[in-house]
Amino acid sequence: MHRAVATKMAEEVSRAAASEAVVTSSSKWAWPRALRWVPTSTDHIIAAEKRLLSLVKTPYVQEQVNIGSGPPGSKVRWFRSCSDESRFINTVTFDSKDNSPTLVMVHGYGASQGFFFRNFDALASRFRVIAIDQLGWGGSSRPDFACKSTEETEAWFIDSFEEWRKAKNLNQFILLGHSFGGYVAAKYALKHPEHVQHLILVGPAGFSSETEHSSEWLTKFRATWKGTIVNHLWESNFTPMKIIRGLGPWGPDLVRRYTTARFGAYSSGSVLNEGEATLLTDYVYHTLVAKASGELCLKYIFSFGAFARKPLLQCSSDWKVPTTFIYGYEDWMSYKGAQLARESMKVPCDIIRVPQGGHFVFIDNPSGFHSAVLHACRRILSPHSETWDEPLPQGLTSA
Repeated sequence: MHRAVATKMAEEVSRAAASEAVVTSSSKWAWPRALRWVPTSTDHIIAAEKRLLSLVKTPYVQEQVNIGSGPPGSKVRWFRSCSDESRFINTVTFDSKDNSPTLVMVHGYGASQGFFFRNFDALASRFRVIAIDQLGWGGSSRPDFACKSTEETEAWFIDSFEEWRKAKNLNQFILLGHSFGGYVAAKYALKHPEHVQHLILVGPAGFSSETEHSSEWLTKFRATWKGTIVNHLWESNFTPMKIIRGLGPWGPDLVRRYTTARFGAYSSGSVLNEGEATLLTDYVYHTLVAKASGELCLKYIFSFGAFARKPLLQCSSDWKVPTTFIYGYEDWMSYKGAQLARESMKVPCDIIRVPQGGHFVFIDNPSGFHSAVLHACRRILSPHSETWDEPLPQGLTSA
């Protein structure tokens, strides 16, 4: 699985690097013009978010939650900036019934909370849903990213989330994270288990490391010219967002093709309609071309090939929070890492697979995804009934 992912990544990044070379090498004065070609700001992002969330029927409140200028007493300031200005986490909270449990949703790499737009209505009928843009992403503050280690990078996300929790006065909640957001959610739950009632990891990244797999193929690939280029770009913190910024007026079309290809390949039949696709493309474009910040975390969390530098599998025996893993049948993140982790866990752990869904299962098959989330939270939603051994909803399978 990692071999296929890395090979595909190599091809895409090589093409992207070539494209950036064409854009940036034509003249020394082309880059400032390119910057003018991609006008965006937090206001642009929030406006695009508002247009996308106009598709959601449930009323919501959008706010910029002040998380201060640094975690009190911490030696690592999560934005490591000379500025003492306060930072903010963009947050949307949906109306809910009184006494509904709180569900906090955390997006993945290259995404923002609006990616869950197909899920808010259904989930808000049972939960108080709060979705955030992680620090350095979406409409949240984008401080300079100056972290130099995996530990500092993890602290950037975990500590900023904890300050957000305090600012929102949340004591206990269900925490759901997708992909890289799943990695952050799991690391947060390991550090602050007292606040997490249940952990839901959707196609989470970070459960395996290069040393746990045969690296012969990776060594051979790195020895090729293509592997050398891609590995250099990875270690240089080259990101796909740089290409979109550099392409200027052609960037939106590239994002449109990305959203068309990425969201719908494994769909349950409710593919994105033209209106949804247009609004999502606009939203994704503005969130990607804004100032580089959180995106620069990648090389410190993962080595080339999407292997975690500090894999979650190694700390699975320290898990203190009941956990549910959710994977689409066609998710390129393998559920086998979760199976291995479960063997060491001392807490309840379920692994649910959803048909007709890929890595973005919550977009591909929203109804199946909602069923999986409700099943995961059945004890919290119905605390006085015997629901722990309730069978999976029809269509879902257990791994």
